[in-house]
Amino acid sequence: MGSLKKRSINLAGHATSLALEPEFWAVLQQAAGADRISVAALIQRIDAGRGERPLASACRVFALQHAQGADAGTV
Repeated sequence: MGSLKKRSINLAGHATSLALEPEFWAVLQQAAGADRISVAALIQRIDAGRGERPLASACRVFALQHAQGADAGTV
């Protein structure tokens, strides 16, 4: 996989940055497009359901589940 690509995002009124490999960003973009929402909105959904898992890890798990066709709603 490629090097990490960092993006800034606003979660619950707080600015944060998220670093993922470009391949994961591509899957998140595809998933957001399928739901007709922004990537930021998708990450907010992932954040809301991630529990104690770090945000980057939750995004990677979501992307993997989405790519495998699993129910990505469970992170």
